[in-house]
Amino acid sequence: MASILDEYEDSLYRSAAVQHSRASVGIPHSGYVNARLEKETPIFNKQRIDFAPPEKINSLVVSSNQLCMSLGKDTLLRIDLGKPDEPNQVELGRKDEAKVYKMFLDHTGSHLLIALNTSECLYLNRSVQKVRALSRWKGHLIESVGWNKFLGTETNTGPILVGTAQGQIFEAEISVSEGSLFSTNPDQYFRQVYTLEEESGPAPVCCLEIERGIEGKFFIIATTQKRLFQFVGKVPEGTEQQGFSSIFALHADHLPSFREFPASFGFSEIAFYTPKLRSNPRSFAWMMGNGVLYGTLDYSRPDSILSDERVWVYPSDIDITVNKPISIVLTQFHFLLLLPDRVKAVCTLNGQIVFQDIFLEKFGLLTRMIKDPTVQQIWIHTEKVVFRYHVQRESRDVWKMYMNMNKFDLAKEYCKDRPECLDIVLAKEAEHCFQNKRYLDSAKCYALTQNYFEEIALKFIEAKQEEALMEFLIKKLSNLKPSEKTQTTLLTTWLTELYLNWLGVLEGDPSQRNLYLDTREKFRTFLSSPKNKDCLFNNRASIYELLASHGDTEHMVYFAVIMQDYERVVAHHCQHDEYDEALNVLSRHRDEKLFYKFSPVLIQHIPKKVVDAWISMGSRLDARNLIPALVNYSQSASTQQINEAIRYMEFCVYQLEETQQAIHNYLLSLYALCRPDSLLSYLEQAGTNPNRIHYDLKYALRLCAEHGHHHACVHIYKVMELYEEAVDLALQVDVDLAKSCADLPEDDEELRKKLWLKIARHVVQEEKDVKKAMACLSSCALLKIEDVLPFFPDFVTIDHFKEAICNSLEDYNKHIEELKREMEEATQSAKRIREDIQEMRNKYGSVEPQEKCAACDFPLLNRPFYLFLCGHMFHYDCLLQAVFPNLPAYKQAKVEDLQKKLAATSQPSKSHHRPKDTDTISLGKGQQSREQIKADIDDIVAAECVYCGELMIRSIDKPFIDPQKYEEEMQSWL
Repeated sequence: MASILDEYEDSLYRSAAVQHSRASVGIPHSGYVNARLEKETPIFNKQRIDFAPPEKINSLVVSSNQLCMSLGKDTLLRIDLGKPDEPNQVELGRKDEAKVYKMFLDHTGSHLLIALNTSECLYLNRSVQKVRALSRWKGHLIESVGWNKFLGTETNTGPILVGTAQGQIFEAEISVSEGSLFSTNPDQYFRQVYTLEEESGPAPVCCLEIERGIEGKFFIIATTQKRLFQFVGKVPEGTEQQGFSSIFALHADHLPSFREFPASFGFSEIAFYTPKLRSNPRSFAWMMGNGVLYGTLDYSRPDSILSDERVWVYPSDIDITVNKPISIVLTQFHFLLLLPDRVKAVCTLNGQIVFQDIFLEKFGLLTRMIKDPTVQQIWIHTEKVVFRYHVQRESRDVWKMYMNMNKFDLAKEYCKDRPECLDIVLAKEAEHCFQNKRYLDSAKCYALTQNYFEEIALKFIEAKQEEALMEFLIKKLSNLKPSEKTQTTLLTTWLTELYLNWLGVLEGDPSQRNLYLDTREKFRTFLSSPKNKDCLFNNRASIYELLASHGDTEHMVYFAVIMQDYERVVAHHCQHDEYDEALNVLSRHRDEKLFYKFSPVLIQHIPKKVVDAWISMGSRLDARNLIPALVNYSQSASTQQINEAIRYMEFCVYQLEETQQAIHNYLLSLYALCRPDSLLSYLEQAGTNPNRIHYDLKYALRLCAEHGHHHACVHIYKVMELYEEAVDLALQVDVDLAKSCADLPEDDEELRKKLWLKIARHVVQEEKDVKKAMACLSSCALLKIEDVLPFFPDFVTIDHFKEAICNSLEDYNKHIEELKREMEEATQSAKRIREDIQEMRNKYGSVEPQEKCAACDFPLLNRPFYLFLCGHMFHYDCLLQAVFPNLPAYKQAKVEDLQKKLAATSQPSKSHHRPKDTDTISLGKGQQSREQIKADIDDIVAAECVYCGELMIRSIDKPFIDPQKYEEEMQSWL
């Protein structure tokens, strides 16, 4: 074992040295360097137990961390390995010469059977201190016990099997009552179920094992010195407590299946490996005369669970006559043989001895080796010493063994957490596949290794395995990190070149059609891989060049689509006159810029489909950008083709409700060119409000005039409110149309009359139709016969106007009568007004002494005051103060001026020596001026009540507090 580890360690050091000494170009190599700072601990690590027995050790058993050993003649020592400092000693209480022959401990560590050489059997439960004899077992030398792992508990063993030295198999059950120490006999029953025989007769039952398979099937393995028997059968549901008698009854008339080997050294022993607690064993090793039979256990087989059996023949240094094996223990990958002076570990994978431990003579001869199935510890004892083996990382070198056996999947399974070992396995697998000409599998493995990229690539190139090389590059590319952009670019470009070469070779061979299609699909998958997208996009120019150099236009288009380079795709289709395909690409990807770019070309060849595509795009397209394409198309196309342009423009106007002037103007031009009827309908539908019309009126007028569409011109004149021009043009087309135009200026009677006169003159002078002229008079109330008469020629007789003249005279008479009536009504109104004025002069109001001013709330009679009809009364100065701020600026200035004049007239004369006559005249003049001034002030200030008049209504939106004095007012409230 040590030599194997040293060899493996040296190989890793050599690998590390090679990796450091070599330089690589292209794809970098990141090898593993594994430098061990300390030697690994061995798989089987031996430990001597610090225990000096007072007497020699006869027997030792261990299970579930419970250790029991027999010392001397009459002593039993029990140790809970979880509490090793608290041993328990029990006396067997035997006075005769009986000795312990064998001991058996169940899987729970609770039931201990002690077989004596006097063909007696004792029982000791873990929870008691007294040993009880099993009376029913007396007379039988017990060789083996098959414990019931499915029904056994700490107080009851359930049905178990017992093998004797006479070849008999008994079924028994031991139970401990919980109420007292032993209320009843512990052995419930003890009955024989079978006898094992060899050629010479009954043979000792060396080992017994009970296992349960699938579908309720039980397997019982029993061994003698040379034979291994298997009993298979089902126990009826609900009867498992009744034991296994029914299984043995199946073989009452014939022997069960068994394996036999000729050699024997007087006994045999079988060991099982169970991976997990309370699970079924997975492998076995049977130590018999000429070697060890080991294999796996397959519970799905109908008759025998032994599978993959192999025999390990004892080597020459094991002489069964002198140093024959004593015990055997099975681990996951090894079985250990106990010899009188040493322990040998053999790997079950390759049958090689990987470990040997020689014991010193001072310890004495080795007696027994057992394994605790619950903690996977191995115990060995002599008569003086106890040893324990810890199994540590048993699978550490299993990967190498599987690798040498070419079982690479298993080898990789056991080195998942060791990347340096996994790399070795992958390299070995790759080399193995390459040598066996499995090049694709080899490429997949090589891609996962850290071997040098250049060496592997050259290897496949020299072998002319281009497909394997591609597989290697693909796998290598998938394993690159995102940061390795240069390597990714190199691999991507190389793979593209290889794919194109391979496709070129396959395409020319009709027999390789299926392979070509498969390769093409792989290439497309490679181009569309999300992981390669960024690299391909950044280097798309190089990929295009490669595709072009191989003339592979199909994949050039495919690659352009992947790169969303739709412009290149559409241009390709257009160059090859594949206009439908080009339009399909545009419609599928709905790129507005590409529509604008390629529409001028496409509409020349497939106008209807292009317009359909435009309509499907809806508002995503700006129709103004498509007008150049339509203009170029319509200039060289027929009327039928122009209809497609009109269809799209109508969609924009009526469906999308476009308001762009260019669109409406272009639609007008198309209507003027091909559809005059639609032109007038469009203009009428657009309305007559210039602010809501989206076309250019002047352009529309010029366009209609150029094409001679007079009705349309008249409509445009009406919209522009050029009624005279409208009437003039309408008279060239239709008099009724002119009449409809003449009535449009409703607010301008003079213009209406002028327009009707134009119509009348046209009717008289141009059409010379007196009846129509008279009809014009009846159509317009503004025209009189005297307005129309100058237009008639002199030779027209009065008979034509008799009726019109009479009607005109009647209208004049009616008008005169109306004026007289209005004059009489005006005279009566003036008379009533004079009477009201006279009445107002004599009107007065009374004021009580206690009345107060409505503004200042002081007695009213103290100062000059005003009395309003509404009942409000104000002092003169209070009313002036309330009204003045709300007066217009010019009235405020006038009030101030009148107040100054009033103050000037009230000042006494400075001269006291004027003549009497002069003073009287001056006083009279001053008094008259003063009254006039006061009257003027009253007209302004007292025109209306400040509370009831319009002044109050106008001041409703003014704040109660002047904004300029707000802060001052607010501070006064604090």
